[in-house]
Amino acid sequence: MTASRTASAPAPARPHRHEHGWITESRHPTSEGVIVYVRCAECGIRRVDLIPLCGLSQAAASRPAPSPPTA
Repeated sequence: MTASRTASAPAPARPHRHEHGWITESRHPTSEGVIVYVRCAECGIRRVDLIPLCGLSQAAASRPAPSPPTA
């Protein structure tokens, strides 16, 4: 019996880790506070934050999501 040699698939590239520098793209008042749409200046990932009306500090209302592909 002979051992077959097959090429293994390369490991997927690990995402580049960095400290996100959030830039505000837009902000809108709502009944619960101000919704702020932000984007990382380096990698383009986006997130939605909520600044509550009660004066608490800004908190992420979503997890970071990748930017849509550009055409």
